[in-house]
Amino acid sequence: NQNINSKIVVSLEKIAQSYRVLLWQESKAFDLSPIQIQLLIFLLNHSNEKRKVSYLANEFNLTKATISDTIKTLEQKKLIKKEFEPLDTRSYIIQLTKKGKAIAEKTSFFTKEIQHSINKLNKNDKEILMISLFNIIKHLNSIGIISLQRMCSTCNYYQSSANGETHFCNLLNQKLNITDLRVDCPDYLKIA
Repeated sequence: NQNINSKIVVSLEKIAQSYRVLLWQESKAFDLSPIQIQLLIFLLNHSNEKRKVSYLANEFNLTKATISDTIKTLEQKKLIKKEFEPLDTRSYIIQLTKKGKAIAEKTSFFTKEIQHSINKLNKNDKEILMISLFNIIKHLNSIGIISLQRMCSTCNYYQSSANGETHFCNLLNQKLNITDLRVDCPDYLKIA
């Protein structure tokens, strides 16, 4: 209770616990597991190249076998379908069915209570919180705890000043405000 670093870690754990509780409540409402809900939401919001077993395993830090089992269950529940590649019948893209899309859209708001708390923060506090969280995520990614990130600070197109106060995207060819920085960019290019 005396160390601010420890208090921050405990606070992040409490938020993570809230996230898990909210996700679990949502999953029970649809008779799905939390990972099944997360997978449906991910499929709703990402392009075809990110809808393959190996990509999903990296995204969720799970084994290919676990992702395959999850996909099999979702397919049995008629929430997803496999779209096989024409040149390689072992490879497929996972698509949401109409029913799967409806559930993904309904459940994608499970974090609304956390969002409500964030909405109450003033603009400056939000920006400080966001940059701080980006730095924590970047560090966790750099040491291999989180395998896949598509955020500005780890993107080949991104540049920042030495003090980290100015941000620039070479793809968009424009200066970025803190609020423009992305956590999950569709145009992300991993630094070589």
